[in-house]
Amino acid sequence: MPKNGRTGKSRHPAATQGLYDRIADVQNLAMKINGYRASVAKYLRSLHLDIGPDSRVLDAGCGTGLVTLAFQEAGYRPKRIAAVDLSLKSLAVARDEFGQQRRLAGRTDALQGNVLSLPFANETFDLLLMCGVLEYTPLDEGLGEAARVLKKGAPLVFLPVKPSVVGSVLELFYNFKIHPLDEVRSAAALYFNLVGNHEFPITEPIAWSKTIFLLEKK
Repeated sequence: MPKNGRTGKSRHPAATQGLYDRIADVQNLAMKINGYRASVAKYLRSLHLDIGPDSRVLDAGCGTGLVTLAFQEAGYRPKRIAAVDLSLKSLAVARDEFGQQRRLAGRTDALQGNVLSLPFANETFDLLLMCGVLEYTPLDEGLGEAARVLKKGAPLVFLPVKPSVVGSVLELFYNFKIHPLDEVRSAAALYFNLVGNHEFPITEPIAWSKTIFLLEKK
């Protein structure tokens, strides 16, 4: 059991991979239509993150690449971006999307991997992006692994699904478990300093299901 007794859905990785392999194309189209990516890009742009030409960025649980695309749209130009997901179909869609973006095509690697066992050395990354993935894992384990691959003082932009009507519908559809926000804060405090917790205006599509925590590795 994870520290402090907190647990997640802990769904078997193969089942999660199979679900997203089946829905990757539909999910990608839906996210293009509903303005979700623009909401993420707007927020990331407002952070003025210290990301330069030598920076390395990880999008852990990247799905079809929406957050990586939003990051690029926000104007950030790191040296390399690693986009990691379990779903091979989602990664295929992400590679296609990245290939259509000149600035991403030569600097982004889409890799299969598990967010609880990331295929990188300690303190590799200058920034980690994580959206809607730890709902399948125990918080302590997922955040601990995120902290492991981040450099000291580096930020984690964490977008969990928040308790809401839309969140409850997604919880049933995707078969995950929403973590209460007070548990998110408690688990994050083991590894990170809380810099901010942003709530989107209700007019933004992402506001219906997500909140954002800006964290900094201790």
